[in-house]
Amino acid sequence: MPVVSVNGIRLNYEVTGDGPLVVLVMGTGSPGRVWKSYQVPALVKAGFRVVTMDNRGIAPSDECAAGMSIADLVGDTAGLIEHLGGGPAHVVGTSLGSRVVAELALSRPELVRKAIMMAATGRPHPLSSMLNRGEQALADKGIQLPAEYAAAIKAMLNLSPHTLEDPARAQEWLDIFEYTATATPTPGVRAQLRMDRSQDRLTAYQRIAVPSLIVGFADDRMVPPVFGREVATAIPGAQYTEIEHCGHYGYIERPEEVNRVIINFLAA
Repeated sequence: MPVVSVNGIRLNYEVTGDGPLVVLVMGTGSPGRVWKSYQVPALVKAGFRVVTMDNRGIAPSDECAAGMSIADLVGDTAGLIEHLGGGPAHVVGTSLGSRVVAELALSRPELVRKAIMMAATGRPHPLSSMLNRGEQALADKGIQLPAEYAAAIKAMLNLSPHTLEDPARAQEWLDIFEYTATATPTPGVRAQLRMDRSQDRLTAYQRIAVPSLIVGFADDRMVPPVFGREVATAIPGAQYTEIEHCGHYGYIERPEEVNRVIINFLAA
């Protein structure tokens, strides 16, 4: 994968396919390759040139362990689009990535053709804020959860009860989460966790003018769909759709439906 110097850092990215540019922005602690299992093949098949990247904080991009802000991630995404030809590009994000997409559409609208925000929120919530602080505290105290327990918690927080009620499917996910469990967050991931998410941005999002789609996941415990509906209400003309029987990881839990929604909006 190529590495480019943008916005004062080295950013790792990958380009696949040919056609209109689509940039995919991942959430907290996850590498860009997560998109490659389902979204990248579907978008390439639909005739798009797809870019995945490792956000700052995720090696081999610069980890920026001393700290970072959402504005930094927005600048990184803008710099990558400019490096790839200046756009405008379709930009798709999930969770933290959806906040990056919204702020990019607000601050650099000339770079964004259409914006898709999955598991989006425009304001803080006490539960998510407390969970974030708890994750930081575990890392700061060097506490390592047993992989089995970490896998169970991750499944309950990020998957739909409809997925977990099937013992075979639940076991498949638990095996994946247990295998991928890490001892402690890397310095870069810890820097991502420390980013300030305390601002209510819904009023600011009333100034977003690019065509926007907000996608909620019906069983999302991390970012309940009501928060996405608020974002869709704030952005003039934004569309909202909600996908049933999936949680925070809806894009890998029900990828066919998510891909259909993404492609239909971008191709319209």
